Amino acid sequence: MIEIIPAIDLLGGKCVRLTQGDFERTKIYSDDPVATAKEFEASGLKRLHIVDLDGAKSGRPVNTIVLAAIARETNLEIDFGGGIRTTDDFRLVIDSGAKIVNIGSTAVKEPDLFFGWLEEFGSESILLGADTNAGKIAINGWRTKTEVALIPFLDTYFKRGGQQAFVTDISKDGALEGPATELYAEIRAFLPDLRIIASGGVSSLSDIDDLEKIGCYGVIIGKAIYEGRISLADLTKYQCSQNV
Repeated sequence: MIEIIPAIDLLGGKCVRLTQGDFERTKIYSDDPVATAKEFEASGLKRLHIVDLDGAKSGRPVNTIVLAAIARETNLEIDFGGGIRTTDDFRLVIDSGAKIVNIGSTAVKEPDLFFGWLEEFGSESILLGADTNAGKIAINGWRTKTEVALIPFLDTYFKRGGQQAFVTDISKDGALEGPATELYAEIRAFLPDLRIIASGGVSSLSDIDDLEKIGCYGVIIGKAIYEGRISLADLTKYQCSQNV
């Protein structure tokens, strides 16, 4: 059973969504992320994906106070990312209440540091974030394109002990036009034992079903919930999902 993971993107302490990572295309959905997280928990969801957009821009975690409040007020299993560049940043996020730390840019720019974290903190504490455009990795909040190819990047991570990764097709994110199902199928074919979490483009229950059929471990859903395309009640049939 595929795991449903609702998303909260934080900018200025508010719940927002960007379209294709563009900070100029920002929409605010809530001034109270703690209340939003409580709604997710009340519906039966168990996990929460938090992106610190301020942190992604500044290069250091910014919204850890909000993270701590959500962790204190709910029992959700939180994965948190954005701006984590140092071991102190990593520990701050864990100490603030996240169970899992999302790492993207640092895994590309400083692989020795990243794999050191993987060894020190364990694979269950790290979720690799691989943001891609046309098969290449993008970093720094999607603002910097690289020549790093997606599947070899994931393959190296898996061979070094990584167990879980979320992959976002930037062209799909926030567009509500369906996920990059073919891309996920390709990854699954090459790396069947890596837990792949789909992210971006989900707009309907049929999208979720398609991702489940190809073997995605989980799916991150943000805008479709906030825009009412998918209700929290709609997601109850998936709530017997596995725990990470």
